[in-house]
Amino acid sequence: MQRTFLWIARVATLLALAVVTIGAWVRLTDAGLGCPDWPGCYGRLVVSAGIASDPDTAALRDTRPLDTGKAWREMIHRYLASTLGLLCVALAAIGLKNRAAPAQAWRVPLVLVALVILQGLLGMWTVTLLLKPVVVVAHLLGGFSTLALLFWLGDVRTAPLLVGGKLRALGVAALAALVLQIALGGWTSSNYAALACPDFPTCQTQWWPALADFDEAFVLWRGIGVDYEGGVLDHPARVAIHFTHRLGALLATLAVGLFGAMLLRRTSARVDGAAVLAALVCQLGLGIGIVLLGVPLWAAVAHNGAAAILLLTVINAHRRIW
Repeated sequence: MQRTFLWIARVATLLALAVVTIGAWVRLTDAGLGCPDWPGCYGRLVVSAGIASDPDTAALRDTRPLDTGKAWREMIHRYLASTLGLLCVALAAIGLKNRAAPAQAWRVPLVLVALVILQGLLGMWTVTLLLKPVVVVAHLLGGFSTLALLFWLGDVRTAPLLVGGKLRALGVAALAALVLQIALGGWTSSNYAALACPDFPTCQTQWWPALADFDEAFVLWRGIGVDYEGGVLDHPARVAIHFTHRLGALLATLAVGLFGAMLLRRTSARVDGAAVLAALVCQLGLGIGIVLLGVPLWAAVAHNGAAAILLLTVINAHRRIW
């Protein structure tokens, strides 16, 4: 049973990584409202040509005209997320059945099931609340949390590292800075602020953009019924969001980079430190490239996936030092 549990956890980890990355693809291709209802798409579980002439879907088509490509992208994401949810339920069932075994994890799988249910609700609210940024960011963080817990459950047993409290504290700081930066990235994307600063390393040709409107940039709730597709903020607010994301990147780079460098100094942790630093360099390169190249889709999607991989490298190091 334990081998089956680990196998499912590892497959689910790969699927969760795919779901997180495809979710970014859906968001970046403006397909988040490709299906204006939930859990189906225009009242159906499969997108088909018949939707366009179905009188039962006329009201939904009036609200959001059918774009077959966007609808399929959204539904593929939902199919994969649903499959992931079933795998998490299977892990919880195995964990409970085998909970008497000393090495069997069962509490974390139960947390995963609760998290998957919450993710389903956030996915629904993402649609029904018309891409409200705070919901989109919460959904993003929920996806990363699901990925992290599955990765932890699929643990390949490695020798623990005997380290002092300073390195552990630095690891916590690095993880916190990275999570904050992921949230800021989601806020930047959901508010369509990726191109608010088209130059680098300056923003609007200034080291501290004078026109940035920080008061409007981080208003979490703007009421019900606002359609956020394409963004609703003025340019100065988007500049403030983008610039804050860059400041967060600087903080995360310092914290994660120092954590990786400290690991690299230890003979028994060189692989862990090298993995953290390599993922960090890749993520920084993609972030800079997105700005200089004008947010190409492939780079933006890869940036989201690379953030997930960077998070996993940091978590893997945590697993060893704790």
